[in-house]
Amino acid sequence: MSVPGILAISWWEDCCLLPRKDKLDLSTFIDHMGPSEVKEGRYMDVDQHPHVGLSTLTYLFEGTIMHRDSTGAVQRISAGDVGFMTAGKGVTHTERIPDDWRDGQTRTMHGYQVWVAMPIDKEEIQPHFQFFDKTSLPSMHANGLTVRLVAGEAFGMKSPLKVYSELFMIDVKAESDSKLDLAGQVKGEIAIVVVKGKVVDDGEIIEAGEMLISKTEDECTLDLKAHTQLLLFGGEPFPEERFLMWNFVSHSKERLEQAKQEWQSKKFPKVPGDKTYIPFP
Repeated sequence: MSVPGILAISWWEDCCLLPRKDKLDLSTFIDHMGPSEVKEGRYMDVDQHPHVGLSTLTYLFEGTIMHRDSTGAVQRISAGDVGFMTAGKGVTHTERIPDDWRDGQTRTMHGYQVWVAMPIDKEEIQPHFQFFDKTSLPSMHANGLTVRLVAGEAFGMKSPLKVYSELFMIDVKAESDSKLDLAGQVKGEIAIVVVKGKVVDDGEIIEAGEMLISKTEDECTLDLKAHTQLLLFGGEPFPEERFLMWNFVSHSKERLEQAKQEWQSKKFPKVPGDKTYIPFP
């Protein structure tokens, strides 16, 4: 199993070609949120900002966040739930700590948000938002492992989340020292994030906060130490290149420039009742 560098793309002012190596070709951005303390003076509040041409897949291990967007969706996302916002031809949204968490107590926020590129024929569809709470997601228990399927298909299970490409996200917890065999269970490329604990791969120890990237056609069996948690995500790569400009993704540089101009001229749809605005950097 190869262990290339982790793709870490921040807010880019200029249009750039996403690298063809050291990344999952299916996804364009992997945002690791925390673990961090949420308390008075340190609330996580992201004001109104736009997206086009992608979907955001949000999954928390700890904490809660309030999602609001220009389609009218208002949804609290808590640990174990999944939120999936498809930007399509254009959406704006906010992400904020809920009011009942603004009580002076100290709590922990920890999770991931993966920006998923869309097939070319789906890049300009109508924006929409999906949500499923943790009780709606299929899971299984075997050989000391608890496997919860957040998105896609794997281990004979199918998530209720509607996706537009062959992607998957899986939450794995080891109650005791266990082996996880991924051969034949998922398709395409795979990122394996160690949320907590340790994994042994070919004698190498991978610890919390580190990530492996592999091709699933390779043999992929991992040794998980007791009380280890993994997040797996990936899927079949797209044949076409994708470009990223700030919060916008497309196969077309011209479309990204158009989205930039539309946001600067304030032509994007707005989150109902929200007057905030994050300028293009």
